[in-house]
Amino acid sequence: MRGMQMGAGMKAFLLLEDGTVFEGTHIGADKDVISEIVFNTSMAGYLEVLTDPSYAGQAVCMTYPLIGNYGVCREDMESRQPWPDGFIVRELSRIPSNFRSDMSLQQFLEENGVPGIAGIDTRALTRILREKGTMNGMITTNEHYDMEEIIPRLKAYTTGKVVEKVTCTEKNTLTPSAELADNGPVSGSAVFDKEAYEAGKKEMRPSMVRSLNGKGLKVALLDFGAKANIAHSLAQRGCEVTVYPAWTKAEEIIAAAPDGIMLSNGPGDPKECTDIIAEVKKLYDTDIPIFAICLGHQLMALATGADTHKLKYGHRGGNHPVKDLATGRVYISSQNHGYVVDTDKLDPNVAVPAFVNVNDGTNEGLAYTGKNIFTVQYHPEACPGPQDSGYLFDRFIDMMRNPEEMRNKPVRKEGCANA
Repeated sequence: MRGMQMGAGMKAFLLLEDGTVFEGTHIGADKDVISEIVFNTSMAGYLEVLTDPSYAGQAVCMTYPLIGNYGVCREDMESRQPWPDGFIVRELSRIPSNFRSDMSLQQFLEENGVPGIAGIDTRALTRILREKGTMNGMITTNEHYDMEEIIPRLKAYTTGKVVEKVTCTEKNTLTPSAELADNGPVSGSAVFDKEAYEAGKKEMRPSMVRSLNGKGLKVALLDFGAKANIAHSLAQRGCEVTVYPAWTKAEEIIAAAPDGIMLSNGPGDPKECTDIIAEVKKLYDTDIPIFAICLGHQLMALATGADTHKLKYGHRGGNHPVKDLATGRVYISSQNHGYVVDTDKLDPNVAVPAFVNVNDGTNEGLAYTGKNIFTVQYHPEACPGPQDSGYLFDRFIDMMRNPEEMRNKPVRKEGCANA
């Protein structure tokens, strides 16, 4: 099948391993790339998608039809660089309209060496991936491509051990907020400062945090590809956050005597992280409160005897409903994962399901039996949103402050300081 080209500019082609070809317009860096093709259903937040390390080894198709209209604001980046191998859109806005913008999305892609394709039917591509499952593909500007030569290369591609690629290289510590004002105006109370704007000063991003309930607490964050907003969500609540590289030994973290440990999100197949899983098991065996997100959630499950499997096409977007099994309440969440924990292989003496995906019934979180440990598959640190689940950071803080009282207590929103 061949898609239609739309718009002017250099031709580009998206070649899928099932033989499908989409023809469109080249955007971003001028190079060819082979990657795993996935789709994201978010209506906003394309910069956060591009700079989320969980996309390392993948090329992302945005299903929303217009991307790039508010440009790129470097302050909103979730890491030091974009991580997807390629970017696929229906229409790229080349003229951003946003007073916070630092550059256009096209400039950002070029500057960071990310190739892409625009002008294709992203709905058709998404339907193929939903019906046939995630598959590999190539973005190229070579009009003389040879599918017989390319398809074996596509089928041979794997993301590999990408955690090693995205983790930080050395330990670093975030200074906690000393006052609420350090976080910027509380959401809903921001006032435009004309004089500051005319002087070239950018106003601070509004914050959802209303209490420094983590003041005095120290958190060790294991970086498997952590989004910056995980550490910021804790630091804005007053916690001192020390970020450790993914390969850090459990003994080093335990010796630092943190009040709590966070296991971050990250890319790839969790079963590839055999050495990390062994260290996570050592952390589980302590009495230190632990909160894990996304890949961290999967690694904790594998470390305690559970299993994971790959989804047909994954969950990626800012509109996924998850249900709290303790309360029946449903939250809208941001998600980015291709693997899930198998609940049918879960030992209830170790952990029990805490959250479930409303759309397909897959696991979205676990509460660990007799331990101050809870984990979620989705992203409570989501920026720009949804922010329904930000209360989970307050739950973690409560767990650090009152470990005996919080042990085995349901993961509920009620009573959280910043709920």
